[in-house]
Amino acid sequence: MSKLLRGIVLAGGTGSRLYPLTKVTNKHLLPVGQYPMIYHPLMRLREAGIERVAVVTSPEHMGDVVNLLGSGQALGLDLTYRVQDQPGGIAQALGLCENFAGGHPFLVALGDNILEDNLIKEADIFRAQNTGARILLKAVHDPERYGVPRFEGDKVVEIKEKPEIPPSKYAVTGLYFYDAQVFDFIRTLSPSRRGEYEVSDLNSAYVHRSKLTYGILEGWWGDAGTLEGWHEANKLARDLVYDELNSQEPMAS
Repeated sequence: MSKLLRGIVLAGGTGSRLYPLTKVTNKHLLPVGQYPMIYHPLMRLREAGIERVAVVTSPEHMGDVVNLLGSGQALGLDLTYRVQDQPGGIAQALGLCENFAGGHPFLVALGDNILEDNLIKEADIFRAQNTGARILLKAVHDPERYGVPRFEGDKVVEIKEKPEIPPSKYAVTGLYFYDAQVFDFIRTLSPSRRGEYEVSDLNSAYVHRSKLTYGILEGWWGDAGTLEGWHEANKLARDLVYDELNSQEPMAS
């Protein structure tokens, strides 16, 4: 595996769970703590040594996202943009980035994931992993809202999407490492009952080949994609500061 990791931040979707806030703008541009929501995953990627990042968003919000982020230079990043014409799921959005990935492994971050931990250690672990995928987990009180791993010993043997009876207390967070084989798996997927290409099916493809590892986040993790989660993320991230951003002088008005 190449040691050069690339990054993908998914910032599409309709934002229906945050309506009517999202009547004004894309949910990933809403404030969380001191920053627009999308800055959080972007800066975690940068901290982990990932500079080339693709941002995937919807056609109606592309202009606003580009206006905020530009080329990425102000964030120390080299940004590429992809348009997801219809909300067809995380796996579909990833499929738009095959040319961008260029055969390199990469880290995917959902744009509404806010976390206390940096990703330096996890990125280094994956760089040392010769092949496959790696997912990051967090113990939560409501795992039935997420993809949930089932373990045998210390090995993930199954991932269930929003199970009524969760097989563990862990949620699969919106942070995924993949090698280039992921695009072959994407081409084999079928839509789920809700008409989307599910990331849990994608991760299961690696599970079935014994090529999936996992890490567990130590600090807090917030999913800011719902109103309750957005309020909670703002509390958690209130004092979160990225030195690289706060060192920039604001432009005079």
